[in-house]
Amino acid sequence: MDPTVLDAVVWRARRAAHEARVDSWLGQHRDRRQRGAKHPVEDFLFTYYSQRPAQLRRWHPGAGIVLAGGETARDYIEVADGVMIDPAVIERRRESIAWIAALLGETAARPAQFGCFGLHEWAMVYRQQPDEVRHNSWPLRLSPPSLAQVVEDRGVRCTHFDAFRFFTPPARSLNVLTPTRQSQPELEQPGCLHANMDLYKWAYKLAPLVPSELTADCFELTREIRALDMQASPYDLADLGYPPVRIETPEGRAEYAARQRTFAERAAPLRQRLIAACTALLAVSSPA
Repeated sequence: MDPTVLDAVVWRARRAAHEARVDSWLGQHRDRRQRGAKHPVEDFLFTYYSQRPAQLRRWHPGAGIVLAGGETARDYIEVADGVMIDPAVIERRRESIAWIAALLGETAARPAQFGCFGLHEWAMVYRQQPDEVRHNSWPLRLSPPSLAQVVEDRGVRCTHFDAFRFFTPPARSLNVLTPTRQSQPELEQPGCLHANMDLYKWAYKLAPLVPSELTADCFELTREIRALDMQASPYDLADLGYPPVRIETPEGRAEYAARQRTFAERAAPLRQRLIAACTALLAVSSPA
């Protein structure tokens, strides 16, 4: 298939719009970083996730797009009409692309589950000493015994390995599953907040081969999901503007499940866009 050529006016406008969109998210983060201030909700986006703000801000058109009048940069080559991402990048990353495509496809095909109620964050502080709690600059909403009672009464139904691996040792035996990295493709399901946040991770791991607008769409969703993730946690973050979702009550669990469903509905088309991008990349013929 012949590459698509973007006129310089068109792609520069897209780049400027992407940069402005990302800048609207990064301003407060940069200010906090300069002051050395921590934020238990927003910092997660750049500590748990490895992409740096400058990388998120950089715009790429995706594979198979020629930028008329563009300049060469890392992973780009000159062609007759401008510059484009080097097709060799696809070949170097083919195994990774296939793994991401398979994970996303299996996740999309699985029924969504909405009965975890965000107890993964509770399991991360279960039976811990106060000085061991991850976000110990912020108070817990419940006493340690009351927090432990909630976990024990409700049980934990976490399907996501990268949440489960942060559970305290005594909390792991309370989970109905024992997720591993190897079992990730068999367990991830589209109702999981963390699986839907991770769409951002898979998008940036595919960079620069997918359009940066798609990565930004995933980041925007991840940022909103992270707020619910911490609102439903045992931490009291009301002073930061995050009123608690009290999942220890029937009303809180109902609110959590409803918002979880909404996020799953919003994540579904993003997951399909990533799957389609992977499929297109894998269809590119290997060099002879």
